[in-house]
Amino acid sequence: MGRLIVIDAVSTVAALVLWYFLFAAYNRRKGTRALRWVESACAAKGRLLESHWLNSSRLYARLQFPSRSFENARVTMKFRPRALPVQWLLSCWRGQKETLTFEADLGGSPTFHLEVVRHHWSAHSRGVAAGRRDQRVWDVYEPGPVILTTRTHWQQDPTPEINALMAVRQQDVLQVRFRPASPQFTATIALDALYDPRRAAGFLTTLRELAAGASAHRQ
Repeated sequence: MGRLIVIDAVSTVAALVLWYFLFAAYNRRKGTRALRWVESACAAKGRLLESHWLNSSRLYARLQFPSRSFENARVTMKFRPRALPVQWLLSCWRGQKETLTFEADLGGSPTFHLEVVRHHWSAHSRGVAAGRRDQRVWDVYEPGPVILTTRTHWQQDPTPEINALMAVRQQDVLQVRFRPASPQFTATIALDALYDPRRAAGFLTTLRELAAGASAHRQ
């Protein structure tokens, strides 16, 4: 009996180790492809300086742009934690997306805090359906972006806010943030949006437009 327990334990550990290395390698191959997408999107506008893995599911890279629109630019790609079975299952159950987060400092410090978060769905219950006591009737909506800002007076046509809203609506942007401290600009996009080269190039153009909009509000 004791020998069987030892064999089972060794087999389980071996299976977990094999799982880890196989799916860590899968994430690395996917990360290599994603870096090529980033390089393609930055063609003639920037270049990749270096990259390294923070862990089995996070890839970090530094970028350089010729203009001062972005300084200290870097991206962090977050993949599903496939190498860790429990975390991978939780990630799938929660519906977490694989994402790319772009961070950079701007040519000058923004004088405001701004965060735009994209929410996909919301729902409102209209109570229990007639004749079906075990089920509620829900009205489901797809709301627009939610804006959080430190401005004390809301303007009707603030350029950075409007640009951020347009970026969230037109691209698969999940979050946009401006702040005075470094990193002064942050944008997060669903990683699968980079599969299409035109959409990837459009995302970089959107980032540059957002940075230019913030520049117009510096004091």
